[in-house]
This record gives sequence, C-alpha cells and structure tokens, in this order.
Amino acid sequence: MAKVVIIGAGGVGTVVAHKCAQHPEVFTEIVIASRTRSKCDAIVEAIGKPNISSDVVDADSVPQLVELFNRHKPELVINVALPYQDLTIMDACLICGVNYLDTANYEPKDVAHFEYSWQWAYKQRFEEAGLTAILGCGFDPGVSGVFTAYAAKHYFSDMQYLDIVDCNGGDHGKAFATNFNPEINIREITQNGRYYQDGKWVTTGPLEIHKTLTYPNIGERESYLLYHEELESLVKNYPSIKRARFWMTFGQEYLTHLRVIQNIGMARIDEVDYNGQKIVPLQFLKAVLPNPQDLGENYHGETSIGCRIEGLDKEGKHLTYYIWNNCSHEAAYKETGMQAVSYTTGVPAMVGAMMFLTGKWVKPGVNNVEEFDPDPFLAELAKDGLPWNEEFNLNLEVNE
Repeated sequence: MAKVVIIGAGGVGTVVAHKCAQHPEVFTEIVIASRTRSKCDAIVEAIGKPNISSDVVDADSVPQLVELFNRHKPELVINVALPYQDLTIMDACLICGVNYLDTANYEPKDVAHFEYSWQWAYKQRFEEAGLTAILGCGFDPGVSGVFTAYAAKHYFSDMQYLDIVDCNGGDHGKAFATNFNPEINIREITQNGRYYQDGKWVTTGPLEIHKTLTYPNIGERESYLLYHEELESLVKNYPSIKRARFWMTFGQEYLTHLRVIQNIGMARIDEVDYNGQKIVPLQFLKAVLPNPQDLGENYHGETSIGCRIEGLDKEGKHLTYYIWNNCSHEAAYKETGMQAVSYTTGVPAMVGAMMFLTGKWVKPGVNNVEEFDPDPFLAELAKDGLPWNEEFNLNLEVNE
C-alpha cells in the first residue's frame, strides 16, 4: 500500500519496525534510518523480511533529512528519534511533501521545557501543503488520548476529572536503569510537577505530590504526580475537564539513586568543562547507564497504563470510568526483543501509521491523536498486542 521511513533505531524504533513488518499489506516498503547504520542493519537482520531496509541520517540536519526523503519518497515518516529533533524532521517533511507522525512533543535541547506550542505553530503550513501531522502517538501521550476520546464519544456528555495513571510493575534486576532514553527520562522526572485545575495550571515541586494507587494484576504502588504533555492537548480539546493530572509509579530504590544523581550534579543539562572539553553531565551519565534496549531479556512483570475519568454520562447521571491496558515484559521481549515500555510506545505508533495509510486518520494540519476517531485505532490496537479493558462505576481512588 505505501512506503514509510522510520527515524530512530532505539527500543521504540525496533518495535515499530517489527510491527510494521507484520503488516506487509499496509507497509509495502519500510526503511529504518538513524545516525548509526549498524543499529539499523541489526534490526533489519533480526526481522529478516524482504520489504525492510536500512539507511543512515543525522536527524539534526534538515539537508540530510531532505536528501533521505527525496531518495526514498515515503508516504509517511514515523519519528521515534529524540524529541529535540521533532522540528527538523517536520521541516524536512514540509520541504519534501511527506506526512508525519511522532510519539513525543518537541523539547529544546538546552532547557527541560515541555509543550506543544512549537509543533502546533506548524498547523497552517501542513494544512496548506495538504499534509497530515499526527502528534504524540505512543502510549502516554498517545493511547491515553485515544482512551479519553473513546470515553467522550461513547459514555460521557461531560468529562470533568481525568487522571492518567502509569505503573511499571516490572523488575529488570538492575540497581538503577531507565526504561527509555535516560537523558529524556531523567529530564522529565526531575522537573516541577504541573496539573490542570479549574482553568489554570498548578505547579508543584518535583515528585512533591504522591499517593498509593491500586493497579490491575499489580496491586498497590506509590504514584507520583508529574507533568505530561498530553494534559495540555486534552484540556484544550475537551474544555469540560475541570481537573487533569498524570501519575507515574517509582520504587524507593530508583528515587534514592535519582536523588544522588541530582545531588552530585549528574542530572545537569548545561555544559561543563572537563579537561578542556565541553560535556553535558546528563549525556555522560546516559553513556554509562544500562541501555534500555538491553533490559528486556531479564525483565519480569507488567506495565499498567490507563485513564480514570469522572463526569456525567449521556443521560446526565454521574459516571466513573476506568480504561486501561496491561502489558507483559516477557511477552513483549519474546515477540520483539524489547521490554514492555518500548513495546507500549512502538505498537501505537505503528497503529497510528496504519490508521493514516488506510485513510482512517487523514486530516491536513497538525493534530493530536484525540482529534481522530478512536474506534478503528482501539480495534486494531487490541489485535496487535495491546488489548484493553474497561470498568464502570468504581471507586477511582485518586479522588479520595
């Protein structure tokens, strides 16, 4: 049906490539490209199908991206590179007339600042070019937005309270490791928290607010309030929401290591001078921490991610609703060689690409996932390894 270029050959890129290759009726040709050709070659070899090939590109370089796109002429670019590179890839897509999809919002390299404004500013240019850009098509952001859209479409007349809850109940056996790119992960967690309340954003200290929540098949886990980018788009697209929050679980050992990393300056993102060379401490730390791609083999347990929503149903009666997915680390590794955190981001990216290529999610401009029809996406998601569950009229815990 169409040719796609995947940019990024980390854990998520590996999963995206595996899942696209499982659907040759949609993804007739697949090219995976990154700065390191050998990583792309290894993925191609592991998949072993004739419709996938590798290439090399520096995603910080618009000219290199333009050359890559002009040579391969894809219908869609799936961006699973670093969030710093979103805008260069979007620029190259506009120059070459290529549609775009990513899994995380743009953030500048020199400051930990997360918002969609930079990418939303491209809306008119993509509209005028007749190109579709799909933002945040991982799990959170991504499926969390689709879950919210599904709830609004089928059950709620008035969504008032939204809590996105993300638990990794797995164990990789390492003293300290991050489940995705350490540089991005640590930047995200060490920033101030933020949530939406009655039309305003409320800022908290890093991990200041926390409470014990219960997750299906996992049990009780201490959950910490963070800022996550999908909150920004969801309160914009669903103005009835009075409060929107995001919660993520962390173990005490992880938090102890994180405090030490911060206290000794290794979480810094500014340059320091070392023996006459400029280095960024967090980037150096990334180089010595375990690679998230290598965690899968000994990973046990599950992730559990979902949305807990409260409001009024279609008849105006009070309704509480919980929609979620649990994903096994062992099953994800058996299928793709990657752990569940990479799997839960990579599968939705493939499904979003499939939605576009099959004509179900086509809308010129720049759009977040909740702006599309959730039904075909969730139907395909369940078929492709991430089945979801829902429950009504329960105690949501977060509101206690």
